[in-house]
Amino acid sequence: MAEIGFGTYRVSDENPEHIEALRMAVTSGVRVIDTSTNYMDGGAERAIAKALRFMEDDAREKVQIVSKFGYIQGSTMARLEAGEQFEEVVEYAPHVFHCIHPDFMWDQLERSLERLQAASLECYLIHNPEYFLLDALNKGRQRSEVLDEMNERIYRAFVALEKAAAAGKIDGYGVSSNSFAKAATDLEFLPYEDLVALAIHAAESAGNAQNHFTTVQLPVNLLETEGLKCAAWAREHGLRVLTNRPLNAQHGQQMFRLAEYPPSPTYEAHLNELLQLCDHEALASLRNLVHQLDEVKHRFGWVGEYESFLYGQVMPHIRQVLEKLDEAERGALAQQLVLFLEAYGAAVAHECSLKVRDAVGAQLEGCDRPLQECALAFLVNRPEIDVVLLGMRKPRYVAAILEAFPAG
Repeated sequence: MAEIGFGTYRVSDENPEHIEALRMAVTSGVRVIDTSTNYMDGGAERAIAKALRFMEDDAREKVQIVSKFGYIQGSTMARLEAGEQFEEVVEYAPHVFHCIHPDFMWDQLERSLERLQAASLECYLIHNPEYFLLDALNKGRQRSEVLDEMNERIYRAFVALEKAAAAGKIDGYGVSSNSFAKAATDLEFLPYEDLVALAIHAAESAGNAQNHFTTVQLPVNLLETEGLKCAAWAREHGLRVLTNRPLNAQHGQQMFRLAEYPPSPTYEAHLNELLQLCDHEALASLRNLVHQLDEVKHRFGWVGEYESFLYGQVMPHIRQVLEKLDEAERGALAQQLVLFLEAYGAAVAHECSLKVRDAVGAQLEGCDRPLQECALAFLVNRPEIDVVLLGMRKPRYVAAILEAFPAG
């Protein structure tokens, strides 16, 4: 059976609850923590260091930290904009740059180790190297010529990673790619069959007797199973398989959150209290917004769609309204808004989970557990998978998951 690992995609060192969740997971037996240089602009790596700082030596030594490099965002993007140079940077989108050049790898590895307060990493992954491929295809280049160049870039990164292993900075390395989960006929598919040969050649170039290519990571879930072919190939070649996005599934053009959420018992009460508080002319626009939110709570396709809407449209409007109020009014209204939005988020999540049940009903046949447990059980019981990475940012999430799937 596969084990549950802790994914830190949205974990911050500034949130005590995230740090406590990490600490709780490790003390409960979770042994793999997955992170990346760009997660919360390094905040996830700093959170791991905080969580492990005061643990017993034997507990810390059992933890396998997997980090990744490749993205140029946040403070790394600021360095680039300030004039610092990196070779072979892919400018895929205005706020998404990417680089896997050996010099960049060394730069990011040293910064990761510093943030993690560690002398070495168990594993360091190239993070979505297919950005070079996607960028080239968008620019009209031929896939055949691009793949050769893609492999050459991966090979040079592998040589650098072999040298990092020889220097004791990492125990092993690998590739994390969303494109491993694509069909082989998909233009975005990243071929993986040559990776072992590239690693063997890289080890020879670095002067190592054996290669240190140990791991692949890719998305697999109830609705996205194409990646199981890559997982099977990896296991056949003695590689460890980490899967991500176990509960966030893309199917067709839609995203689904593979989890059940109960209805909010306090939603109607907080809605009515907020509407009463906004029942005067100065807050008419906010009252109208709340009415509109109530009317559309069942229209979101998945929780992530609501979160994008919340932070992109709702919160800016709320901030504008609050800025016009005096301190006393602002405090009372802000408090009620927090209660309402928490309850509203729960109501939206419940509505979304009803849709998901309908969409994945066939895949749930024979499983009478909650949807999220069925989705995780599907992965945990796959022989091709070693570790299922799951975001568990709150202690109660850790407790619930590890009760259903005990660590160790």
